[in-house]
Amino acid sequence: MSKRNVRSEPGSGRLPSLDLLKGFEAAARRLSFTRAGEELHLTQSAVSRQIQELEDQLGVALFHRRHRSLALTDAGQQLYPAAAQVLATMRAATDRLRAASAQKVLAVTTTPGFASLWLIPRIAGFTREHAGVEVRIIAEGRIQELERDNADVAVRYCPQAMAGPGAERLFGEQVFPVCSPALTGDAKRPLRVPTDLRHHVLLHVDDPDGRWPWQAWRVWLEAAGLPDLRAAGNLRFTGYDQIIPAAIAGHGVALGRTPLVDAAIAAGQLVAPFRQITPSDRAYWIVVSRRAVDRAEVADFAVWLKQVAAAESAPRAARAPRRGTP
Repeated sequence: MSKRNVRSEPGSGRLPSLDLLKGFEAAARRLSFTRAGEELHLTQSAVSRQIQELEDQLGVALFHRRHRSLALTDAGQQLYPAAAQVLATMRAATDRLRAASAQKVLAVTTTPGFASLWLIPRIAGFTREHAGVEVRIIAEGRIQELERDNADVAVRYCPQAMAGPGAERLFGEQVFPVCSPALTGDAKRPLRVPTDLRHHVLLHVDDPDGRWPWQAWRVWLEAAGLPDLRAAGNLRFTGYDQIIPAAIAGHGVALGRTPLVDAAIAAGQLVAPFRQITPSDRAYWIVVSRRAVDRAEVADFAVWLKQVAAAESAPRAARAPRRGTP
């Protein structure tokens, strides 16, 4: 008799292991063994074996396995909410136990650009006053779900509609070209008005699928009335956190985004060669996890973050480029 035909005896009381439930919950939520494996750092075949073992233990099929897709059976639909609740309860309980027995850990999720260009240069201002708190920064391009991904605080870069319940606005965004001061002093390649960009290399976030149109030079050039401008060259990078160091090094002109370029402008590492911005419907929002809202270190971090954001917003408004032609 094959293993798949072996069924658990009714009333045996045997419960599936948490590992099997984790594999099932991820596969049921994503309806893909491959994507579940990526989330759990397992191979597709390992997740498939976990599901098969769980089905053998329960004596029922949990998925309809089709050529290019998965679907939950009736039994799978009954098990999924129970498994999700069990795992959420266990995560919450273990988080509380770890917090009580170990150093306080504060997990902050945000974008790679905000982490490297804004948060990390300033985080010592918080850690100096909170020596007993270990800050863990999770830099991810996607918006993480705080409870599921075990993060306490998120700083989200998105429109308000995507910020989530309870989100508080830290600061908005202005977009304008920036470059090294050395580029503005080259008489052979002037950089005084937007049309002068044709003499220079433009620095881009590589986005062949058009997932981040708000980071594209095309949008700014269209707003400036220059949709057909051809630059002298183009350099492409996988992330915005790489573009700004390249601009500081004099490799080309980047689209500066407040507040991420504020420190470099204040230090004289970057300049805005013309006073023109494009509007942005995106902003930076702070969101606190429901399970962490009562922790003192989380509340202290949220207060610190809002205080720093407020203190830096007023000087930025006074020196920001104005909308419109220079």
